[in-house]
Amino acid sequence: MIVSLALALALWSLLVRLGGFPAYFLPSPGQVWTRLLQALADGSLLRHTGVTLGEVLAGLALGAGAATALGYALAKSLPLERLLSPFIVASQAVPVVAIAPLLIIWFPGLLSKVFICALIVFFPVLVNTVVGIRSVPEELRDLMRSLQASRWQTLVHLELPSALPVFLGGMRIGATLAVIGAVVGEFVGSDRGLGFLINVGRGQYDTALVFVAVFTLVALALTLYGSVSWLETRMLTWGQRPEDPIMKG
Repeated sequence: MIVSLALALALWSLLVRLGGFPAYFLPSPGQVWTRLLQALADGSLLRHTGVTLGEVLAGLALGAGAATALGYALAKSLPLERLLSPFIVASQAVPVVAIAPLLIIWFPGLLSKVFICALIVFFPVLVNTVVGIRSVPEELRDLMRSLQASRWQTLVHLELPSALPVFLGGMRIGATLAVIGAVVGEFVGSDRGLGFLINVGRGQYDTALVFVAVFTLVALALTLYGSVSWLETRMLTWGQRPEDPIMKG
């Protein structure tokens, strides 16, 4: 990874030198690094990163919580799934960026960004929850019934452990999508956050600042993804975690 990063930076520097691009069009890695240090020194980068991180974590918690509760209900009730599935699927056909202005109007301030993050996180976590609960082997359910286990005992000792690998896979996807949701909300209407910082850089032709904000978003998404993966390895010590095709590539 370090070699790939060094090679990418070298190619980037070479492209700027050979192309003779001005800084407002394509800044060099050195110019981006200098702008990063400036943003850290004046505190703007940390301040805006903290805002975006708060939106992401709140939206992830809200979206994953609602999706888990509804997903469990759908997995246990086929009639309920048949009733709600068309509405859930239809909701995913509408791009979040199209309804983001409405959410900004209806829920001004931080709440609108949290809702946008939650909407993006909701569907993948919901699907994985349903799949995870329904993947529990029927013979194990029969065993729990033969032991006269209550519904709560079946949930805690069988369904949750069995569904956890699939559920956490959805959380890994949701953690990265939540970052996208926060930025979409900040693009549409905000006076703080990394999305707002990108808008400021674009408006002032400060392309180096745009690069700084984008790279910070990438680092934020990778950190959240890695945190969920670490949590997955800690919680699934009883079994081997499914191989992650993204990290493998």
